Amino acid sequence: MKLNLLFTLITVLLSLLIISCGRSEADRNTILYWSSNNTYEIQFAAYVTKKWNEENSVKVKFQPVPEGQSSEEIILAAVVGKTTPDIYSNMWQGDVEVYAQAGILIPLDTLDGFLEFIYERCDSAVVEEITSTDGHIYQIPWKINPIMLIYNQNAMNELELDSVPGNYSQFTSAAEKFKADLDGDGYIDRWFGYAEVQVTWWQRFFDFYPLYLAASGGASLVENDKAVFDNEHAVNVFKFLRNLYANNYFSKERLSARQDVFLSGVIATRFTGPWEISHSEKYKPEGFEYDFHHLPVPDNHEGPIYTYGDPKNIVIFNTCKNPTSAWQFLKEMISEENDLKLLEFSNQLPRRKNIDQNSLFAGYFEQNPKMKNFAEQAKYVKGTDASPVLKEVFDLISQQYEACVVYGVKSPEAAIKDAADAVNLLFLK
Repeated sequence: MKLNLLFTLITVLLSLLIISCGRSEADRNTILYWSSNNTYEIQFAAYVTKKWNEENSVKVKFQPVPEGQSSEEIILAAVVGKTTPDIYSNMWQGDVEVYAQAGILIPLDTLDGFLEFIYERCDSAVVEEITSTDGHIYQIPWKINPIMLIYNQNAMNELELDSVPGNYSQFTSAAEKFKADLDGDGYIDRWFGYAEVQVTWWQRFFDFYPLYLAASGGASLVENDKAVFDNEHAVNVFKFLRNLYANNYFSKERLSARQDVFLSGVIATRFTGPWEISHSEKYKPEGFEYDFHHLPVPDNHEGPIYTYGDPKNIVIFNTCKNPTSAWQFLKEMISEENDLKLLEFSNQLPRRKNIDQNSLFAGYFEQNPKMKNFAEQAKYVKGTDASPVLKEVFDLISQQYEACVVYGVKSPEAAIKDAADAVNLLFLK
């Protein structure tokens, strides 16, 4: 295991060293841009850089992030080897604070015209969210994939529901009616929903965290180096999810290895993002109808319903020799017109305020009506808090999630308190 990890790291570092040597011999008036390795984002990046290079003397060299176990691993190796690109457009928001505190990123608010641009693109709440603990801004909000509830309309019709279950009581009531032992062997084999039961920290982006944001009106997990989630919202989310598993409304069995359990009717709902649309349209059986809805909230919930936006942002590394030109390129890359191109290429939402009301995007949403759900939800999405230990925070929450929600060996109150206490230990100096 250790030998494999060492071999992977050496391979990654050698690859990045080769890239770096190539750059050192190249024209210094070239900006190196790494995109994600998503096929549609590669197409978008190729389109944008080609257009830019035809019109500007400072050229942009584009390539997808090099292959590795994960893009986060590649970026970390590049940081260690001082082979970072000038621009990277697939940075998880939760990683930014780590790199910002390490002095590896350029504070974008020091670049001419940045603040005017960002306030035109984003509302003040988003700007506050992306501001680092030192008061600077090191990232540009670029794209989001809000987590919502996909539901089988045929199943809702079968249950004779007038509306999609929107609160905890409605959801569990519908789940009780839908679950079934279809083959009569004494075991439930049709469930109302499914979420991965793995303890892996990032799995909480698709169950606990979006539901916590929905219940709390978009509240933080950590503030000022302190856990702030030991509250009724987190406890109620744990209670809700625990109830789903305890009553066989959600399967504890891992269903991800099967053929699509949503399209085959084994489950009626799932917490997911807009990527589900293209997959469902391609593989849905004849007569299958589905749509999207906000996440379930507590019965007494009032106000807007938030969710996790799964944001990926853009950064400029401090190895960049020409940050002014890099910034000029980025302004062009995330202009309104190119945000529309991003939508058309990838079906990922630009994080741009009032996108559902912007006439430039109206034609796209007319042709892709299910994406309108996500555009409307985009007003109420959150990313992650500015903290250098967010992965550890989610890992500690996941451990208590497993004990309480999945296995039921700890009460929701105790699990949330223990998670918060453990998180506070992370911040001891």
